[in-house]
Amino acid sequence: MTTPDPTRAKASNIPEPFVITIDGPTASGKGTVARLVADRLGFHYLDSGALYRLVALSALRANTPLDDENALASLAQNMSCRFEGTAVFLENEDVSTAIRKEEVGVSASIIAALPRVRQELVRLQTNFKRMPGLVADGRDMGTTLFPDAQLKVFLTASVEIRAFRRYKQLFEKGFTAIMDDLRQDLYERDQRDAQRDVAPLIPASDACTLDSSDMDISQTVHQILEWFEEKTGSPLHGQGLSP
Repeated sequence: MTTPDPTRAKASNIPEPFVITIDGPTASGKGTVARLVADRLGFHYLDSGALYRLVALSALRANTPLDDENALASLAQNMSCRFEGTAVFLENEDVSTAIRKEEVGVSASIIAALPRVRQELVRLQTNFKRMPGLVADGRDMGTTLFPDAQLKVFLTASVEIRAFRRYKQLFEKGFTAIMDDLRQDLYERDQRDAQRDVAPLIPASDACTLDSSDMDISQTVHQILEWFEEKTGSPLHGQGLSP
């Protein structure tokens, strides 16, 4: 008869962090929604897209070709970055605005299809999973990075709505943009992200799909928090969700 391992038994009783993944196409609002959900629950937050944008920004600054997978993987492995609230730092420089430029976003979408770059960033992303919980947004959080997440959300919206949201976002930050160009760019990114060989943009088989085309941010957050209540059986009366 095998003697039970008390160490293993003790480890199995350690509570797992509750993980919420919010995946979706560009400009679906997943970043804003994920941050608000994390704030409401007191969870950690992971903006996986920012990591790819940081690699893209580094590549553009270093004139690294976007098809040089080895060089890009090296940039991902060696870059020094950190997150402080909504601010993103690269080598101690606040690049929160710089990484949101359209050129960086397009480059990040291309880079994200490269297996070696993704491999280098996996470790950084998985380290965000810690108590009491994590809200992670991206394109493959529920399918690849955190397949055992207790709540998976696939957040989407029509291309027209997403183009308008991106136009408004850029305008508020002082950038100029042409609506038709944004719409075409989003369409091309959707196709590239969905058809790539590595971790394509698709809903997890057990994901809750949420089309926010006719919803504002607060309604979207409310729906995800309701799903959280259903999963945990713990009403969030004290946190402003339920009356």
